[in-house]
Amino acid sequence: MQATRIRIGTRGSPLALAQAHEVKDRIIAAHGLADEAVTIHVIKTTGDRVLDRPLSEIGGKGLFTKEIEEALHANEIDVAVHSMKDMQTVLPDGLVIGALLPREDPRDAFISLRHETFATLPPNAVVGTSSLRRKSQVLHARPDLRVVDFRGNVQTRLRKLEDGVAEATFLAVAGLKRLGLQDRITSPVSIEHMLPAVAQGVIGLEIREGDEISAAIVSALNDMTTAWAVAAERAFLARLEGSCRTPIAGYGSIKDGELHFRGQLLSPDGVTCYDVSRSGKVGDARDLGLSAADEILSIADPALLVRSSV
Repeated sequence: MQATRIRIGTRGSPLALAQAHEVKDRIIAAHGLADEAVTIHVIKTTGDRVLDRPLSEIGGKGLFTKEIEEALHANEIDVAVHSMKDMQTVLPDGLVIGALLPREDPRDAFISLRHETFATLPPNAVVGTSSLRRKSQVLHARPDLRVVDFRGNVQTRLRKLEDGVAEATFLAVAGLKRLGLQDRITSPVSIEHMLPAVAQGVIGLEIREGDEISAAIVSALNDMTTAWAVAAERAFLARLEGSCRTPIAGYGSIKDGELHFRGQLLSPDGVTCYDVSRSGKVGDARDLGLSAADEILSIADPALLVRSSV
């Protein structure tokens, strides 16, 4: 394929760079490009700079995407590589998701130096996490535990665990695998016991609307099975106006041509959990997600959410 230079924009964390290099390799393989035709540009985001406060206190979703999207708008890059779970449900005007890579393992990983599973943690054990979703799910399952904030990249969080800041933590299995750190997983947590974040394990490629060259390049990487599942998950999240201030989980899977979706909304303290499920045709993915959210809206405490116009 004859193409101009493709500039990939990414955060600079080890995981973000691993994802960007995966995208680069896939683009080169799909189109037979030379290595120098695809370049990677590191962009520091607000979420990378502010590490002394929980994400929910400094703006929620968008903290890891804003500066990258500004570079995309300014034509400084052609493709933005994101962890889809960091993406806002409504994209800035003029930007679209051009492709979703095949999903990695969506589960959460339990990590501890002293305990084999989440269930075997002793009463009053300290669990570290920067995720409000994980905090709520932990407290819902084990109200006897204590949860502390655990900001930083994967390596930083693992180091905090070694320093004794907490007895256990949770990280995405997908991220650990992409970093070659799967040996650090004490035990994966089943989706039945800990529903993942919306789009967890999915890499998304964002491009400028109307950029036909970039669209043609990334479309070859798109995985429809992932796209159908994520469509349901993100519709569910959008209807509930989910952000890092709202503990929401959702996961879709395809089996025998049918989409199965499950979603959750929890109170920040973990006391309350609304859990819903839907199944239907893959072509109805968005509607299934919206229907599941509407069920929660009909029964949930209004203090936990604000109705959306999606």
